[in-house]
Amino acid sequence: MATYKQPCIHCGTFIERSSNFCPKCGSNSPFGYSCPSCGQSIEKEQKRCSSCGRDLYVNCPHCGKLTFVQEKCEVCGKSLIKICGNRRCGAEQFFDLVKCTACGKSLIPETEKKGFFKRKKQDD
Repeated sequence: MATYKQPCIHCGTFIERSSNFCPKCGSNSPFGYSCPSCGQSIEKEQKRCSSCGRDLYVNCPHCGKLTFVQEKCEVCGKSLIKICGNRRCGAEQFFDLVKCTACGKSLIPETEKKGFFKRKKQDD
């Protein structure tokens, strides 16, 4: 039975349509982008997620420049992904999420929680 391959949107390598990552560039989203908060399919032209309303352009934590919510910063190329600290989960998460979208565990280290919530109240 013939299988059809599709190009990775990041590097152009043709891979199986059922693939969850690109073996050449390592992307976890080889066929499209999804909102880091709700998982809805998104496109680079969108400013906000049509499902949850999240801003789709954020300031990179490394260089401070505006970038699209994807795996790497468009300006400096550094990763925007962190790993859930739950030993049973370990899911990759977008850097600015407060809770893991897979297991619900807080992604803010205990040492930073008090300061984080104080800053959050001051910002509101």
